Amino acid sequence: MLQKNSKKMTYNNMKGLIRLQFSMMMFLEFFIWGMWYVTMGTYLSTILKATGLQIGAAYGMMAIATIISPLLIGIVADKFISPKKMFILLHLFGSGVLLIISKVTDSSIFNWVLLLYALLYAPTLALSSSLTFAQLDGNEELFPGLRVFGTLGWIIAGISIDQFFGNQISLSSTFAVAGIASIVLAVWTIFLPEVRQEIVENKTSTLSLYNSGAFSLFKNRSFSVFFIASALIAIPLSFYYSLTNQFLNEIGVVDAASKMTGGQFSEAFFILAIPFFLKKWGIKWMIVAGMIAWIIRFAFFYFGDASTNSWMLIVSILLHGLCYDFFFVAGQMYTDSMAKPENRNAAQAMITMSTYGVGMWIGSILSGLVANQNTINTTEHLWNRIWIVPAMITIVVLFLFITFFKADKKTKPKEIDI
Repeated sequence: MLQKNSKKMTYNNMKGLIRLQFSMMMFLEFFIWGMWYVTMGTYLSTILKATGLQIGAAYGMMAIATIISPLLIGIVADKFISPKKMFILLHLFGSGVLLIISKVTDSSIFNWVLLLYALLYAPTLALSSSLTFAQLDGNEELFPGLRVFGTLGWIIAGISIDQFFGNQISLSSTFAVAGIASIVLAVWTIFLPEVRQEIVENKTSTLSLYNSGAFSLFKNRSFSVFFIASALIAIPLSFYYSLTNQFLNEIGVVDAASKMTGGQFSEAFFILAIPFFLKKWGIKWMIVAGMIAWIIRFAFFYFGDASTNSWMLIVSILLHGLCYDFFFVAGQMYTDSMAKPENRNAAQAMITMSTYGVGMWIGSILSGLVANQNTINTTEHLWNRIWIVPAMITIVVLFLFITFFKADKKTKPKEIDI
């Protein structure tokens, strides 16, 4: 752990080696995910001839793992093995599973192998953050300066797919590349600084949630409204993640994976803009703006095409930063402001399980059902009918949120110093 300095630590005076080590860790962590996740729907539909239900179920595997992983981290990482060693082992075992996935040719078997990988990978998302925070010496506001390299990793993965795996038949290789990157990350992590067990003591296991007092937050009506809205708005998010790449490829958009990385550039911009807009608008209207952006996005998907209205598709992708950061990231800040210091970890885990777990799982199943009902053949869908569904869900959630949610406009995040 870094020693405390007499002056406040900033991103610039953070030790150069520490900055390099954890920036690269974040880069590889999200490069691995981005390498296979975005194009998986296209791969399943065109190569493995999977149905919409099977594709939805595949994307639901990550959601199931997100529900289970807090228990895995809380019991195993804290009781039996250090978080750093667990991070290394998870990526080593995960690399082997990814290499196996690249050879699977049956869509039904694919989903079960993917679930095994998701159970190995999902805990590493929380562990990567915990290991990083342990080096920041209480200066959590420095985290975005390191986390942004994760966004860069996702961007590079998307560009690499179009440059080297443009032929859909070769998309199976994306899993193999992710597996190799997972080995590299495991080796890289060996050389990260050791972290004392108590520094990253995890308080996000399922058992600790019940004992933490985090459930007392539901006594606040606005938090309850936000919690329900978070789970529901994760359903449209799942539609976007599981169907967009397939949609763009099917209607003839060239280099779809590369174009989708525009969403990550947008995400990097808006995450740094959050403090300004939070001060200007307050948490409620920031979240409202995020939901309105979702509605505009799906409207542009409805009317857009690969020729005269291609600009609509580009704008809808660039809205990702507004859609994601102004709801999910701002929502994490709201949760942090509402929770007591001793309950913050558990409260964040509760929101994560609600959104990326329950909400995304429901969204994955629903998106698969909707896609299946609007399939003409394996390479043709009634996309207009599909995009209406998440748009209508968002409109309903927006109405309920505006009506019942009230928040203190003075809620502020820590200043981001990079």
